[in-house]
Amino acid sequence: MLASGQAWWGGEALTCLGQFAETSSVPSKPIPGSTGEVLTCLPSPYVPHPATGLLYLPRFLAKCRYVKEHGALPKSYARNFKRGIDRFLCFHLGVEPDAVEKIVHDCVEAGLGDAERDRRLLALFPADVRAAKWNRELVQKGMTPAGREFLKEALAAMGCADRADEIKSVPDLIDFDEGRIE
Repeated sequence: MLASGQAWWGGEALTCLGQFAETSSVPSKPIPGSTGEVLTCLPSPYVPHPATGLLYLPRFLAKCRYVKEHGALPKSYARNFKRGIDRFLCFHLGVEPDAVEKIVHDCVEAGLGDAERDRRLLALFPADVRAAKWNRELVQKGMTPAGREFLKEALAAMGCADRADEIKSVPDLIDFDEGRIE
């Protein structure tokens, strides 16, 4: 809500002082629908998997489960499903994304819980999942010069170019888009 004497312009609250306007910095938020449908039911990329310590794995598993339960992901998620970070994670583990998805789907079909799913995943994954190495790589995705450019372009498309100094990585961008970063 704007105070008396304020107007809205370009994502900033303007306080009108006679003929002049003074801006106060109000952080922008994504334009609704700018990235497509947003699934707030998916966990943050920063949530570690309890059995492995791997960041992002709970998110990939949740996407696999969503596909099994709903038939498909929304377009905005489908284009990177089993590609992008999903694939980078599986490549790190030396497994195919389809093998992980099959375990999730089989467990959902059989009504089995997370403990059985994790037991099957641990049998698929290497004994040493090198969690520290993966976690470091994940939190730095988007920090190269090309990655920073990608983040700037993505934020501009969301109507949030002003947030480029604050959104420092791809996991940050995901959390921002899904409303976990104000």
